[in-house]
Amino acid sequence: MDEKTRQDRQDGQDGPAEQEGQEQGPKLASAELKAILEALIFASPEPLTPKAIFKLLDNEPKEDIQAALAQLKQDYDRPGGLQLVEVAGGYQIVTRQDLHDWVRRLFHERTTQKLTVQALETLAVIAYRQPITAAEITDVRGVNTSGVLNTLLERHLIKIVGRKQVVGRPFLYATTKEFLIRFGLNDLADLPKVEDMAEALGLEAPILVEQTPREEELPLAEPEEDEPGESIH
Repeated sequence: MDEKTRQDRQDGQDGPAEQEGQEQGPKLASAELKAILEALIFASPEPLTPKAIFKLLDNEPKEDIQAALAQLKQDYDRPGGLQLVEVAGGYQIVTRQDLHDWVRRLFHERTTQKLTVQALETLAVIAYRQPITAAEITDVRGVNTSGVLNTLLERHLIKIVGRKQVVGRPFLYATTKEFLIRFGLNDLADLPKVEDMAEALGLEAPILVEQTPREEELPLAEPEEDEPGESIH
């Protein structure tokens, strides 16, 4: 076999691999990757989860994405009008809380009504004792809560997650992803201590203590949940 034939065969073997490498493209520079992450998080209407980030940047090594995100977090640690927060299992760029009154001036005509004290009390009971029925909430608060529950459902702060296996099969209520976003929580583990919440709302702490439901009281059908995303540190 002459040298030319050997070289032709070598080129034929290497060609597809080289083309595949060219299709993937070169790795992004660290600064560019950080800028892309910032743009994606800013543009996303909902908190951008690690799983979604990895999918969008599937050509980039995960360790590079994690490093770029860590740098982005450092950038937002500096004083400024915006902050990068972890909420509802994802990342979001939002205005600083202490500047909300100024930002509201832009949207004064669209300002949403604040939750009433009664709604906040009901929401707290659901958050700490979910899943829970309307009758159980009424027993805790001592007043009828049907109107408040409707308001919380309309605002997508709570949802129906099943029925309790007792006479009448009443609905079971639990909090939603919107609840986490609205209150700046990454997950339910970030809820304030029961004692602090009870003191703020003027309730007794035992009322808010999460009760472990008996097996016969569990929801008939588990609510659909997204697959747990990978965490980025």
